[in-house]
Amino acid sequence: MKEQYEQIIREIGEDLDRAGLANTPERAAKAMEYMTKGYEQKLEEVVNSALFPSDNRNMVVVKDIELYSLCEHHLLPFIGKCHVGYIPNGKVLGLSKIARIVDMYARRLQIQESLTEQIAQTIAEVTGAEGVGVVVEAKHLCMMMRGVEKQNSLMRTSSMLGSFRKRQETRDEFLSLIKPLS
Repeated sequence: MKEQYEQIIREIGEDLDRAGLANTPERAAKAMEYMTKGYEQKLEEVVNSALFPSDNRNMVVVKDIELYSLCEHHLLPFIGKCHVGYIPNGKVLGLSKIARIVDMYARRLQIQESLTEQIAQTIAEVTGAEGVGVVVEAKHLCMMMRGVEKQNSLMRTSSMLGSFRKRQETRDEFLSLIKPLS
């Protein structure tokens, strides 16, 4: 990847011999590897047996999980937060594993719509939950730095599965729990 970054830097008209760019191709390659490390992760390793028996049948919500991803259309970052809720059906997932699942999918070239769905489907699959709700809110640099250049735009996407889709009360409870506190 280092050689490709050298080529890109030359193509934009920069001088790779300039002091400030001396190690930039190598640093950029390492940064890209880190930002896309989700491709190297496997769900089984992320969950790592952190699924526990539970009689709890009440909604579990983890909100404000920060996420960083790269838009698959422009390779520019989108940055935001994810809110996850599920109703256990005999098993609960370790708290940190929910954030790790979000990261695993966010650290890939993505569109926000797919990211939201992947997180919801995976939580449902892993937990066997009665229902799952996921909301992602993000700012997209591809829209802020180029194109329409709208600095204050925020994209929200949601995926509601099982009882979150079928029951308005369940969906309403989830949406009220992820609202910012006044």
